[in-house]
Amino acid sequence: MKAVNALYEAHKIAFSPFVFETAYTMLELGVLESIHNHRTGISIEDVAKETGVSDYGVRVLVEMAEAAGILEKNENDLYITTKIGYFLLRDEMTKVNLYFTHDVCYEGLFFLKESIQNGKPEGLKVFGDWETVYEGLSQLPDQVKKSWFDFDHFYSDNSFDDALQIIFKDQPSQIFDIGGNTGKWAIASTKYNKDVRVKMFDLPGQIKVAKENVGAIEDIRDRVEYQEIDMLSPTSEIPGGADVYWMSQFLDCFSEDEIEQILLKIRKNISKDGRVYIMETFIDNQRFPAATHSLVATSLYFTAIANGNSKMYTSTAMKYIVNKAGFECVKEHHLHEDSFHTILELRVNT
Repeated sequence: MKAVNALYEAHKIAFSPFVFETAYTMLELGVLESIHNHRTGISIEDVAKETGVSDYGVRVLVEMAEAAGILEKNENDLYITTKIGYFLLRDEMTKVNLYFTHDVCYEGLFFLKESIQNGKPEGLKVFGDWETVYEGLSQLPDQVKKSWFDFDHFYSDNSFDDALQIIFKDQPSQIFDIGGNTGKWAIASTKYNKDVRVKMFDLPGQIKVAKENVGAIEDIRDRVEYQEIDMLSPTSEIPGGADVYWMSQFLDCFSEDEIEQILLKIRKNISKDGRVYIMETFIDNQRFPAATHSLVATSLYFTAIANGNSKMYTSTAMKYIVNKAGFECVKEHHLHEDSFHTILELRVNT
């Protein structure tokens, strides 16, 4: 790269928050939608009339957007969307990531330096006085909560169909859903198999939400049980009795040492025939650069806001922790090409 180009890239980094907020504001005010709807181009004045935003407001937004490659001018000197603008407007993953960044992460990332220095999620204080975001998840402002769950569910829901086929290949009768969150897996698995029973393990706030969600579905609610648990408490215990111990997008919420301790709690009481399944979006198992970029960025959310000590892991790192805890990875299931997920299938290493 030539020095002049490298300097330009450095300046783009220096002003990147301006570009981000421009994109967010254009989406929120309907400016990007207005421009996209005019395939032959539209003037600033006409965008202002359509959206109710002042000429000045539209002008400063579109000039920044043009500089960032979100918009461009056609031969008639009218604004049109580029492919980047199209994906900001229409690509679900892009919008989920953008609103998660704006609503959940943006203010808290201001404290990233302090979070790294102190090993604590110093940015979480913008929302409340909790040790981790999970303690206060049910108490977050509605828009923040919506963006958090939209993000969480986007990276899990599209994997459930494949995951169910893998988990039920041996017809388990009892599943322990560890870190069950809102109950989506409990609902999906009990609908998939009319005989299976599921027991959810999570913090009180998440269990409360899950009970409401599962309780609304008459034909499955009698097959789902709940246990409130703090996985990090040295006195907490995961009982035996399950054919399958299922953890979906759960272990990335913990440090390497904490993951090992959770796995050791499972190992203590699991039967020799029991199976542990870990579903994660591993950094090293992604097909597209956009997915990898999203995952390494998400690690900084964990650093500054979620808990201060976890991250998105590689499959290599996770298998190393698994082996330390006395398990063997007997199979690595790569889900279909539209999924970001891998499932590690574990058994006790004897």
